[in-house]
Amino acid sequence: MIENRFKKGLGRGLSSLIGDSSQKIETNKISINDLTRNKFQPRKNFSKESLEELTNSIREQGVIQPIIVRPNKSSEGKYEIIAGERRWLASQNAGLHEIPAVVLNVNDVKSLEFSLIENVQRQDLDPIEEARGYQRLIDDFNYNHDKLSKFIGKSRSYIANSLRLLSLQEEILLMVEQGNLSAGHARTLIGLQNSVELAKKIIQKKLSVRQAEVLARQFKNKKFKLIHKKDPNILDLQRVLEEKTGLSVSVTNRKNNSGTISFAYQDLNQLDRISNVIKNNY
Repeated sequence: MIENRFKKGLGRGLSSLIGDSSQKIETNKISINDLTRNKFQPRKNFSKESLEELTNSIREQGVIQPIIVRPNKSSEGKYEIIAGERRWLASQNAGLHEIPAVVLNVNDVKSLEFSLIENVQRQDLDPIEEARGYQRLIDDFNYNHDKLSKFIGKSRSYIANSLRLLSLQEEILLMVEQGNLSAGHARTLIGLQNSVELAKKIIQKKLSVRQAEVLARQFKNKKFKLIHKKDPNILDLQRVLEEKTGLSVSVTNRKNNSGTISFAYQDLNQLDRISNVIKNNY
């Protein structure tokens, strides 16, 4: 049996799964091979370095906190992990054959709820994994923003901003998942047609979130004017020039096909670069 002091340490998520706070919880030793990952697990990415650190700790001290599992409906005698997948992976790496586990009989929604809240409380999820976990609760289990806010303990605006990230292109979502772009940077790109190119510029130039906001605002203002005044071919040429040079480019073409091309530079290095391109080719 697990003592009450240990039970309190399991967090409010587990308490909501167990229900009655006076209920006794049994911990069992379960074969590593009898466990499968949680199909609702929102966390997909595990840091190699932190996994190695946990593996070394388990080799020295064993698994201090049991994982949480439930019976696997599709395979008798097997169990699905609700929480503790990283401990399970590290235990395999450490050469263990068994792992301590608390077995609970809970449904799919409770499994996802606890897996999500445990990861959010530990700040183990990247922003995209977190957003997808919220979206799963909305799509599959009829949650709304208000119910999510109360359950997770976050404001409704936090939930809304998190979910807005999922409207971005997959290439940008991958940048956030890999840690190359922060959620704050990514949010500045929502609704922009050229968001992938701008994301690459943000990373390349190491812009702050505030600087990224300014860049996105400039792009929005510029695009609003251009869409109404410029020929699609001119817009396409302008886009290509911006991608090639990394500079803000404006192309103006008059009815008689005369016009101007202007390059906006931020520093002398950018000025030198565009000057050298022109000198070397003309």
